Amino acid sequence: MRLHYKHVLMCTGPRCTENGVEAEEMFKVLGQTIDACDGLRAKRTRTHCFAVCKEGPIVAVYPDGVWYRKVDADAIQRIVTEHLRDGRPVEPLIFHKLGVGDVEQEGQA
Repeated sequence: MRLHYKHVLMCTGPRCTENGVEAEEMFKVLGQTIDACDGLRAKRTRTHCFAVCKEGPIVAVYPDGVWYRKVDADAIQRIVTEHLRDGRPVEPLIFHKLGVGDVEQEGQA
């Protein structure tokens, strides 16, 4: 196993997207994006349902305890470059933080 500092868990359904098809495709995009970021020490793991199904696919980054929702290719690019590479969580995409609970963004009710 490669040395890694971040562990990215991604739900691939089957409930968050139609039979998990879109989620599985995003899991592949996540791997390609991580691999394209030279020197990034992050491991990705496919999971089944996180049992929250809040606008999946869902990605959790550990040890940071940051959970993202509505993960598409653009979100993955931001998560990999801003959070994993640069150490700045992508606040507008976060819905849960370990030790905090669900995070309400401005404009959400």
